[in-house]
Amino acid sequence: MSTDKTPDTLSTLEASGSTYHYYSLPKAAEAFGDIKRLPFTLKVLLENQLRYADDESVSSDDMQALVDWQKDARSTREIGYRPARVLMQDFTGVPGVVDLASMRDAVERLGDDPARINPLSPVDLVIDHSVMVDHFGDPSAFKDNVAIEMERNHERYEFLRWGQQAFDNFRVVPPGTGICHQVNLEYLGRTVWTKEQDGKTFAYPDTLVGTDSHTTMINGLGILGWGVGGIEAEAAMLGQPVSMVIPEVIGFKITGKLKEGITATDLVLTVTEMLRKKGVVGKFVEFYGDGLKDMPVADRATIANMAPEYGATCGFFPVDDQTLNYMRLTGREDDQIALVEAYAKEQGLWREPGHEPIYTDTLSLDMGDVEASLAGPKRPQDRVALSDMKATFEKLMKSDAPDVSQEEQDKWQAEGGGQPASESVTDYDHSSYEGSDSQLCKIDGEEFKLNAGAVVIAAITSCTNTSNPSVMLAAGLLARKAVEKGLTTKPWVKTSLAPGSKVVTEYLAAGGVQEDLNELGFNLVGYGCTTCIGNSGPLPEAVEKAVNDGDLTVASVLSGNRNFEGRVHPLVKTNWLASPPLVVAYALAGNVRLDLSKEPIGKGKDGEEVYLKDIWPSQAEIAEAVEQVKTDMFRKEYAEVFDGDEQWRSIKVPESKVYEWSKDSTYIQHPPFFEGMGKEPDSIEDIKDAKVLAMLGDSVTTDHISPAGSIKPDSPAGRYLQEHGVEISDFNSYGSRRGNHEVMMRGTFANVRIRNEMLDDVEGGYTRHVDSGEQMAIYDAAMKYAEDDTPLVVVAGKEYGTGSSRDWAAKGTRLLGVRAVIAESYERIHRSNLIGMGVLPLQFPEGEDRKSLGLTGDETFSIEGLNDLKPGASVKVTIKSDKGEKTLDAKCRIDTANEMAYYQHGGILHYVLRNML
Repeated sequence: MSTDKTPDTLSTLEASGSTYHYYSLPKAAEAFGDIKRLPFTLKVLLENQLRYADDESVSSDDMQALVDWQKDARSTREIGYRPARVLMQDFTGVPGVVDLASMRDAVERLGDDPARINPLSPVDLVIDHSVMVDHFGDPSAFKDNVAIEMERNHERYEFLRWGQQAFDNFRVVPPGTGICHQVNLEYLGRTVWTKEQDGKTFAYPDTLVGTDSHTTMINGLGILGWGVGGIEAEAAMLGQPVSMVIPEVIGFKITGKLKEGITATDLVLTVTEMLRKKGVVGKFVEFYGDGLKDMPVADRATIANMAPEYGATCGFFPVDDQTLNYMRLTGREDDQIALVEAYAKEQGLWREPGHEPIYTDTLSLDMGDVEASLAGPKRPQDRVALSDMKATFEKLMKSDAPDVSQEEQDKWQAEGGGQPASESVTDYDHSSYEGSDSQLCKIDGEEFKLNAGAVVIAAITSCTNTSNPSVMLAAGLLARKAVEKGLTTKPWVKTSLAPGSKVVTEYLAAGGVQEDLNELGFNLVGYGCTTCIGNSGPLPEAVEKAVNDGDLTVASVLSGNRNFEGRVHPLVKTNWLASPPLVVAYALAGNVRLDLSKEPIGKGKDGEEVYLKDIWPSQAEIAEAVEQVKTDMFRKEYAEVFDGDEQWRSIKVPESKVYEWSKDSTYIQHPPFFEGMGKEPDSIEDIKDAKVLAMLGDSVTTDHISPAGSIKPDSPAGRYLQEHGVEISDFNSYGSRRGNHEVMMRGTFANVRIRNEMLDDVEGGYTRHVDSGEQMAIYDAAMKYAEDDTPLVVVAGKEYGTGSSRDWAAKGTRLLGVRAVIAESYERIHRSNLIGMGVLPLQFPEGEDRKSLGLTGDETFSIEGLNDLKPGASVKVTIKSDKGEKTLDAKCRIDTANEMAYYQHGGILHYVLRNML
């Protein structure tokens, strides 16, 4: 929109006989300066600023900063970004739906119509993170796994089923349908979004944020999107801006073509290795170069999917003819495709041959240099050439592989999956790769020798690769040739096929290769993330016993995007990312301790040795098979994408505007965020004589603060579950129970690696209850303080809240009774999230900190003037102890007027709710 301080850029264009209104980037360039060489991603952000200009949350200075970025190819300017829509998966999305349901309760209590509470931006939630590979290798595996999934997750699914029918602007893709990112790529994404307003149709870039890090996959379709934390997703869902600093943009130039026998998976593992070495954490990556001319969207999406693995915020491909080709293939309407072409060309968002934007830095790759590869044993960036696999494993047996940072492991764990496959192996030792050379293993009455390097899991899994018909059909063709030669899967290999959409099943059947995959044990086990997120299920008992008895270093080979140690399965020490055809090849070989470029994969029915080259399909064969992928397949499967199967449709839920909370549920509970809330915000009371709940050091991450991982029986959360009749074996993870605030608040500040400086040499979620002097769990102390109506503060060092955005790092802090955090400095997003939950972030004045003030945690804190706070103002803090009284002027780290409005209302949800009434 235009304001007194921003130019009027509203224009119209014609496409397929329709008129569309849009905010013109060429017109913006007339006011702010030339943008022809501005990166495509920043052009998308600039259009977003034009559309939402209001001189408050978005100003002309924000737009000028985006244009001026070209001078130094970097900026420190923070802007408010409003994506067109939100994508959720079932683990990380549940809390957002719980909050919406809770808002409806609050509205009803205030005497208004609860049906007024709906997402303001379109939201799609795809249930894909819960199916496990309990059954495999037989025709009924899919049906059996779905039945178990429905039983395990009935409470959560009942809630989501209610949400599906209760909320407008909110859609649920039921279980057994697909993986969120593949469904997004094949169906949900539009590249150009439209909205009816005041009798006009407005067109603008399709953009989104998602509650899963691999939301970046959609970048392959020219759609800007990335993963965020729950509070940011809820803000976007409720029409509020997501705060971000204008990023650095790294250009990755692609030239040449892939050689015969090389796959898109080999390409993405090479790109991941290169970008990790370059260092792109927190930056945008944009792909350019004439090598994109013939690169299909399926290959682009594979590369974009792994942006979290190479560390970038996104991995973007601009719109071109390949984009339109993919949209036609996947059944998008002709009018939509015409709009995408017209809009992209009019706005300068169309990739032209030879065009090279300005970038912060660049790197390049000739695709002709890519070789057949895997990645492992425990980091996705550690690429290993296929020809080097044997030597790499031999070397590994004598040394240690590079470590994965705990922050990265916690990040993936927080997104769901990774449940222990067996209670007996949850404490399996991964400290060494050395172990016994072999163990006898009896399977189906026959005895085999299980050796180090044995492939015990071979999984075609993950949207990373199952969205790509060329590699999926390559796997099927390899299986066909293997079956023809009489090769079989080794009996100790747990095989599975879990594609990201039902379309894959259609074209594998049409190509006649699903039967061959079945013959080798790659039967359909589910449509979901499965092995890629650790939902690999139990190993056969005989295999598990052999691995345990011999402390064997065994392997998984999977077509996924993550392979952290113990993540795929607690017993599997080495995990190798590979293309789907290589997954099948290693299932046949049965061991990674081979050089498949030279050594035979096995013996055929004629007794002759068979090599990988003998069964590897040619590019021509793959291309011919890909011709079997038809538009009608996509239209057929996505026509009923929101319907679900009979089990889903039979879940009985009341057709009520408000949710009927069950006190007996240990998965879904009514959070107390809106208790006592009125139609108008109350005045903010000063904080008087607050006690310190925890005093923390530097670089305390959101993973230290937020509940994650397994729930220990003797923890506050474990005790709660046992008190509510949950067996220890049924605890599941914090991630699965994030819809229950009672569990999550008990797990806040409970990380085993957190160090509270109020205690001497104690690790874990403990504190000293100041009044009694007793050491206890942080949750238990918080409840004791709550009994006395004692407010709480947290004191911290530098970079408080670093790491990924975690909604429960802020929500849990609020529910424990913490009213303020006083730190030396903050990570930007967590500071914003604290404000979003009504917690005040204060910063020690320059030259002062907990050490210089001699703080022990026994002090009380009083904070004055909260009802008259201004962004960035000084705030009087009085600290009392037995030694006397100190006063300091802390800095209010509420930095903007928008943030101040959120805080004055008690949080972002309260602010939005009141504005809806």
